[in-house]
Amino acid sequence: MSEHGLATVAEVEYDLAREMVACYADPLRFVVGCYPWPVHGIAGPDAWQAQVLTEIGAAVAARGFNGVDPVAPIREAISSGHGIGKSALFAWLVDWIMSTRPDCRGTVTAGTNQQLENKTWAAIREWTSLCLTGHWFVINSVIMYRLGHRATWFCAPQSSAEENSEAFAGQHAKDSTSFYLMDEASAVPSKIHEVAEGGLTDGEPMFIMAGNPTRSEGAFHDAVFGSRRDRWTTHIIDSRDCTFHNKALIAEWLEDYGEDSDFFRVRVRGLPPSASQLQYIDTTRITDAQRRIVSPLDDEPLIAGVDVSGGGAAWTVCRFRRGPDARTVLPMRLTGQESRDRNLVIAKLAEILNDAHPSRRVEAMFVDAAFGSPIVERLRVLGFKQVHEVNFGATAPDHHDANQRSYQWRKMKDWLLTGAIPTKDVRLATDLAAPGFHLNRREQLVMEAKDSMVARGAASPDDGDALSLTFARAVNTQTRPGRVLWMPQPANWAS
Repeated sequence: MSEHGLATVAEVEYDLAREMVACYADPLRFVVGCYPWPVHGIAGPDAWQAQVLTEIGAAVAARGFNGVDPVAPIREAISSGHGIGKSALFAWLVDWIMSTRPDCRGTVTAGTNQQLENKTWAAIREWTSLCLTGHWFVINSVIMYRLGHRATWFCAPQSSAEENSEAFAGQHAKDSTSFYLMDEASAVPSKIHEVAEGGLTDGEPMFIMAGNPTRSEGAFHDAVFGSRRDRWTTHIIDSRDCTFHNKALIAEWLEDYGEDSDFFRVRVRGLPPSASQLQYIDTTRITDAQRRIVSPLDDEPLIAGVDVSGGGAAWTVCRFRRGPDARTVLPMRLTGQESRDRNLVIAKLAEILNDAHPSRRVEAMFVDAAFGSPIVERLRVLGFKQVHEVNFGATAPDHHDANQRSYQWRKMKDWLLTGAIPTKDVRLATDLAAPGFHLNRREQLVMEAKDSMVARGAASPDDGDALSLTFARAVNTQTRPGRVLWMPQPANWAS
């Protein structure tokens, strides 16, 4: 303390440094405490921003980087409409990482140079000027660095032009954090994404990207909606759910374009444009089912469909349907890694089948035979006679379909005209819209195979296949409660 009872500069700096240590795994604490709120009339982080900051902090704590041994990358991908505060979030993350991690190294890019210079990097410069640690850094149009450590402790903007991909290579921080932030990531070439991945091999790496989902393909789409979605922590943010959105402008867009237009999907709802004409289930049918209110009859049976994973990127998913309602009973999901433990899968399904509550008592469970045959066998040995094996490649009950899987998807597509699915389940909605189709020489429906979907960058439609399994066979209830009548079945059925 000085002779006047005031803290000296050295004491203030010491306390600030200690606070940065406390913020190492708590970016939300950093943001709340390091800016002079309110800023521009905003009291603090919006709910979605606070959630992302909290998730990143939890990921840091879970990895427990010790400064020597590399840890798994922290990956966040945010698909959103306009005006939700993405640039502010990026600025806070840059300030937090730079303030809490000596010798960190970062790259910031955006879909266009104009976006990078005038919005993303401009926001970083503005928020850094307001930050309690702002005086620690030099920041200009080409770099941000710690005073006295320009070569080893820095962050810089880089053009995302494909010919500039070498600028993203070689960024390593073995004893600190190498980080990449991509704004309007849909427009960033896949080559840039690939090169950036090379900087995530050591230290405590982070890769955060956000943007409007302007394309139904590419690295950003794959991370949020496609084959790589399980490697990322993802968010789909509707502009209307945010504090900062322009209500009047969105109302104009709604009137001019409509809720289900590609313009409104991308610019407001944070959803990619509708798939191509090869898409089997149209987007309108899916969104109508998300909004629809249904009331199933009391005696309609609860049916479960289980798509079993063989490991890898595919998940084991159990979904439920009671008549027109596939919303009320929540799904059960296990990752590919968890699915390798067959005893765990059996235990989870047995727990579902043992539930005697009238609203959750499963009258019939249909399980995909590809990886599910031994699971069905074990469950039936345990006494669960309502479990039935389904072979996707078997002859369909209807001559209009090339195989059992195509039959189930056609039945599900028809059901979506009157059924209801969860409103916020983006994974299910994405899976329903993803598969293509064609007609064979016999004019039979052939659904696109999972292998074909994965090869073109789409995710394995585990949730879609699980729901389709609830249409594997008709199940009707008789008058006596709890009694189930099985409809006549073709010879190819396994039971």
